[in-house]
Amino acid sequence: MIKNAYLILGIFFLAFQTNYAQIIRTEIPDSISNWTKENKIGLDISQIAFVNWNAGGNNSVSGLIKTQFIRTYTNGNLNWKNELITRYGINKQESQVMKKTDDQLQLNSTFGFRTDTISNWYYAGKFNFNTQFANGYAYPNTDLAISRAFAPAYIFLGVGSEYSRKDLDLNIYASPLTMKTTLVFDQRLANQGAFGVEKAVYDLNGDLLKEGKNTRTEVGILITNQWKKEVYKNIDLEHRISLYTDYANNFGNIDVDWELQFAMVVNEYVKANIGMRLIYDDDIKFKEEVAGVQVTKGPKTQIKQMLGVGIQYKF
Repeated sequence: MIKNAYLILGIFFLAFQTNYAQIIRTEIPDSISNWTKENKIGLDISQIAFVNWNAGGNNSVSGLIKTQFIRTYTNGNLNWKNELITRYGINKQESQVMKKTDDQLQLNSTFGFRTDTISNWYYAGKFNFNTQFANGYAYPNTDLAISRAFAPAYIFLGVGSEYSRKDLDLNIYASPLTMKTTLVFDQRLANQGAFGVEKAVYDLNGDLLKEGKNTRTEVGILITNQWKKEVYKNIDLEHRISLYTDYANNFGNIDVDWELQFAMVVNEYVKANIGMRLIYDDDIKFKEEVAGVQVTKGPKTQIKQMLGVGIQYKF
């Protein structure tokens, strides 16, 4: 009986060891991925309503949905970062048409190589694509769009150097050779010469002789900077700026795209945002409504201020 008991215990011990080894083997990953990811989806909503309000006012509701997806590949001295940013916001006021408040589709991709693992300097190539989702209007005129999806769209493609510090969330990129392509895939806007493309040619009777071009290509200098820092407990500051000047056309006349945003964390999902975006592009001419007619004016500094409270989900 004792021998049989020892035999049973021995068989049980061997079986346990075999299963335990199998469990250990299954828990060890076959390989470690070189990809890291970050996903953010947010929704900001604001609403105001009046009932017998003596001071008056219009009921209104606003909404903004925004996403950010980041994929980064790191392997030795190679670094490849890809970022997709989307934003779309609307506002509806009582007795007025629905208006667009924000509209952005942006794709960024930077590929870098450094000579050793100590240096923060990379030889880099950068690709940037920027456009919008829906039509834009010079309100109250909603018959003729002043912008559309891919009208305009901007493509930047160049090579240069990048200084990157992950510990500081700091990135500086400088390229002495960047090609900027402006796309205007709306023939009516292209014929007007919108966004800097070559406009159409008409005869003295106003008959069309040559349609406007849908693309414009420039070569110049591009400098970008991105920095993120916790300036106070639960308050993050994010800064992005892009500066571009063309060699052939008005060298030194700089196109500016600057974003500044404060994100205040309430809890894991609720955040408040205060932001500002400034754009100046000499090729963007503004249209104003004068006596029911759209009149083209010169370029202006564009400023957008944003304030919102909403939810954000990260995964």
